[in-house]
Amino acid sequence: MFIPIHTVKAERNPSRYTPKGRQVEPLARDRVAQVCEGLASRSDLLIEHLHRLQDAEGALRRGHLAALAERLQLSQVEVFEVASFYHHFDVVEDSAVVPATVVRVCTSLSCSMAGGKALLSDLQSQLTGNSAVRVQAAPCIGQCHKAPAACVGQRQLPHASVAEVQSLLAKGETMPRELPISTDSALTQLSRVLSGALTPEQVLVDLKVSGLRGLGGAGFPAWRKWETVRAQPGPRYMVVNIDEGEVGTFKDGYVLTDLEGGARQVLEGMLIATHVVGVDRIWLYLRDEYHDARRLLERELERLKVQLKELSMLYPSYLPPEIELRRGAGAYICGEESALIESLEGKRGLPRLRPPIVATHGVFGRPTLAHNLETLWWLPQIVKQGGEWLAQQGLRGRSGLRRFSVSGRVRQPGVVLAPAGITLNELINKHAGGMADGHQLYAYLPGGASGGILPAALADLPLDFDTLAEHGAFIGSMAVVVLSQQDSARDAALNLMQFFESESCGQCTPCRSGTTQAMNLMHAPVWDKATLGELSQVMRDASICGLGQAAPNPVDSVLRFFAHEVNGANAVEVSI
Repeated sequence: MFIPIHTVKAERNPSRYTPKGRQVEPLARDRVAQVCEGLASRSDLLIEHLHRLQDAEGALRRGHLAALAERLQLSQVEVFEVASFYHHFDVVEDSAVVPATVVRVCTSLSCSMAGGKALLSDLQSQLTGNSAVRVQAAPCIGQCHKAPAACVGQRQLPHASVAEVQSLLAKGETMPRELPISTDSALTQLSRVLSGALTPEQVLVDLKVSGLRGLGGAGFPAWRKWETVRAQPGPRYMVVNIDEGEVGTFKDGYVLTDLEGGARQVLEGMLIATHVVGVDRIWLYLRDEYHDARRLLERELERLKVQLKELSMLYPSYLPPEIELRRGAGAYICGEESALIESLEGKRGLPRLRPPIVATHGVFGRPTLAHNLETLWWLPQIVKQGGEWLAQQGLRGRSGLRRFSVSGRVRQPGVVLAPAGITLNELINKHAGGMADGHQLYAYLPGGASGGILPAALADLPLDFDTLAEHGAFIGSMAVVVLSQQDSARDAALNLMQFFESESCGQCTPCRSGTTQAMNLMHAPVWDKATLGELSQVMRDASICGLGQAAPNPVDSVLRFFAHEVNGANAVEVSI
């Protein structure tokens, strides 16, 4: 006989009931409200809220994260996973003693070559016992040309030394510098476009003729992005990628802080692009290490808002786009455009699967024009002088001008503006003062950590997009790091793989596990070439984004061009 089973819900004892999860303390709620006052309670602004708390408290206390989740109407898990994803956020217990200042010492390739690791060790030794200061290693901080470099709080310190770090700490000079904004406030080329002197179609034609490509690494033709986004239904958005984190890259930071008005020209180029494409809203995503540039941009944007109101009165049909400046949080992966967009939306910077592409489904699912800062810098010049002017620049059949970040064993490291198609030997001898005293060219990185390592024998190859592929390398973001006979390509590759392992977002197994396995294999005195080769192929074929796909490039370069360093005979044992 079937007997129905009835479940009886036990009555809750009100005296014993408490809500599940961490409870929000009133003091924590009040503190979060105070620190985040004036910041809209939107989930896409989660990272901005976290920055406010980190700056005010020196860390992210768990109780404050719970209060922030309540404020933004997010689960505590969502807030915690974002806070724990980014390097510049430090999640601690409520009772933790937090140091007043964090000193970050760069240990990436250029800084390691200049003694960065020794500086880190010396600072940790000298400041041991000082609870007000924490010293830690950091990946590239965009000061490769002034190595070794450090960040003391929010103050970048080029050519850093123990004495200079201690001096800044003693003076309490840990905040960004106040850089002067451009004295030239005119938006001449934008006004020409708005007045009808040049139609959007004419600007687009000039852009095609110029041959301008994306200068953040991928080198995709700019005009194709414009046409793709322009063809989509509105609203359309734009993101400006200023999150350069590639080892050896610092040109964007240089452009922003250029006293000749670099930031101003970038903003004008941005507005020209948005007018031609029909963009309603813009986000500028700035690398967090560039605190000086952030202050500068904030002031430039305030001045720009006033001017845009004046332009909309002068040209009634012109509706200026909304502009937001966002701050990265120390994640190299957010230089990848879809990961950057995830971060803009208040999430972890995990690259998206493609298709769909960002041009059709970007920020909040809308068509999005994504550009590197330097690409936009060229637009006022193209509008002023015509596309043919830029196309006529270049050497050896290449077209245009390029900014190279040059660091390493040269006399005059820095940003070099040179014709596309220039060779490394020409770059060093004509623009970087030649090799540093006592150094001879041994090898070089043509495109930062991702671009591979080439021997001195290939120093007469044209440096530009599509010219280095047959040698297993690429120009990427044009970050040129020069190695000499005092350096080891093997150790350089290991340094770069450590960077990739640290910066992998962890989303896909080939990259997450592949970088770790590769690094372990690379520590062996003699490299297992077969296993490294198989691992390299898996990472290239199966990684979701360019980080995992390009991470094996330095390894493959060593196996191809510097086998004597890893085969157990005549190995160079110089540690960098």
